Amino acid sequence: MRSVRIIAVGATVLLALGLTGCVVDEGETGTPDAGSTAKAQEMNQKLHDALPQEIQDAGTIVAVNNGSFPPYTVVEGDGDLQGATAEISVALGEILGVTIEHTTVDGLASVLSGMDAGRYDLNVGPTGDFKERQAQATFIDWVQEFVVFAVAKGNPTEISDLDSTCGKKVAVMASGSAEKVIKTQAEKCATDGAAELVVQSYKDQPSSILAVQSGRADAFFSSQAPLTYFVEQSDGALELTGTGQKNGFEDLHQGALVPKDSPMADVLLEAFQVLFDNGTYADIMKAHGLEDNMVEAPGINLGVS
Repeated sequence: MRSVRIIAVGATVLLALGLTGCVVDEGETGTPDAGSTAKAQEMNQKLHDALPQEIQDAGTIVAVNNGSFPPYTVVEGDGDLQGATAEISVALGEILGVTIEHTTVDGLASVLSGMDAGRYDLNVGPTGDFKERQAQATFIDWVQEFVVFAVAKGNPTEISDLDSTCGKKVAVMASGSAEKVIKTQAEKCATDGAAELVVQSYKDQPSSILAVQSGRADAFFSSQAPLTYFVEQSDGALELTGTGQKNGFEDLHQGALVPKDSPMADVLLEAFQVLFDNGTYADIMKAHGLEDNMVEAPGINLGVS
C-alpha cells in the first residue's frame, strides 16, 4: 500500500522556475514516487485500532493541503504527489493501515474552515504552529522553520531584514503567518513616517515567487526551506537574504494539524514517533535537503507565540 491518493478541488498550478506544472482534474488520483527514500513500514495494529471507527471502516484518512509547497509537496504533470510530505504521508498510512487521500484547496483559511465543517481529517503540512491557530486546530509538529526573503540576484533593492522593507513591494502567501508579520511591519513603516511598504498577498508559493521573477514584487517573504528550493531552481536569477535574522518570529514550529480535540492527534503523534525511532523521518528529510529543518522529536502544539 505504498500510495497517497490526490484529488484536486479547484486548480493548483505550478508556475515558472522549471517546475513540472499541471492542473489536476477533480477525481484524478496519483501516487508519490516514495520508494527510493522511504522504506516500507509495518502496520501498527494498536494505532490502527485507535483510529476513529469511521476511518477504520472507510480505510481512508481524508487529508487536505493548500497547494504547492516544495520541497514538501510537488504535484507532477501526471497527478503524482511528490516531496517530503508525500513520503511522510505514505509512511504514516502504512503504519496506520489506511490510505491517506489528499485534496488540494486554495489557502490555509480553506483548510481550517474545511476542518471546522468536518470535510477533512488531516493536513500533513508542515503548517506554522501559532497559539491563535491552536484555538482552531491541534498541531502535531515535525519541522522547525525560519522565515527569510527571496529576491532577485544581486538584491537590487537591498533588503536585509524587516526594517529594510519600508518602501518596498513584498509578496507573501495569503492568510499565512508571514502575511501577518509583514503587515505589522507595514504599519510600523507608516507610523515611523518611512516610505510605504506594499504587501502583495498571493494564494500559493509559485504565484508569489513569480511576482519576484517578473519584477512585480521586490521580495517574497516566506519559509526558508521552500524558498531555498525556488532559488536552486531559478538558474541564478534569485537569491536568499535576511538569513540568520529573527524577522519577526521566535522559534517557529510547523507540523500536521487535525481538527481541535480530534482523537487523531495522539494517534498521529505516536505514528510520527515510530518514523523518528526507525530512522525513516531522518531519511526522508535528508533526501530532500531538509536536514536543517529536522526536530529531535515530534510534539503536540509546540508553538508558543
